[in-house]
Amino acid sequence: MDEKTIFLSKASELFINNGAKSVTMDEIAKEFGISKKTLYQKYKNKEELLEEVLEYKIHEVIDRLQYLDDNVENAIERMFCRDEEIDKVSHSNNNILIRQLLKYYPTIFHKHMLNFSTKFAEVLVHNIEKGRNQGLYREDFNAEIYAKIFFQLVMSYDSSPFFDTEVIEREYFVQEALLLYMNAITNEKGKEVLKSLHQK
Repeated sequence: MDEKTIFLSKASELFINNGAKSVTMDEIAKEFGISKKTLYQKYKNKEELLEEVLEYKIHEVIDRLQYLDDNVENAIERMFCRDEEIDKVSHSNNNILIRQLLKYYPTIFHKHMLNFSTKFAEVLVHNIEKGRNQGLYREDFNAEIYAKIFFQLVMSYDSSPFFDTEVIEREYFVQEALLLYMNAITNEKGKEVLKSLHQK
């Protein structure tokens, strides 16, 4: 792992655990044992650092998703596979990061969510193609639109006024959203696989 990757990995942990607004450039410099001047030579402001951190995290998550796609043969089983690294991010305080990005850095948030949704949808479309080839998914729907609808649904947990996050836990919400999506795209054969997985 090169020096820049190590830096972005540690910086991303700071933002995920404390939020985009809460972490200052002073704190980041202190965490890395460098002067504030040295940090500003790398990044002209916190916004620039945030952009690079978000890009890094997007690539990290997409790489893990693609790894699962390549290594789990059954398309439906793949959708229910848990990944330790992704779980670590989603079960941390990253809702603080997302909410602070939405409130204080909306332009950065929307730019990177658009990028993430495009890459995430590509992974889902690949899964849909695999599932269709395996005779598990319906043929009569637009794969790209369904993939983006699923992404939007999952991401709505932090931004929708219709879900009380004090009552509905993220993990439960995501699992229910996934079941909704999978029931929408599977054919009868696929639903049998879904049923068997759900009974385990």
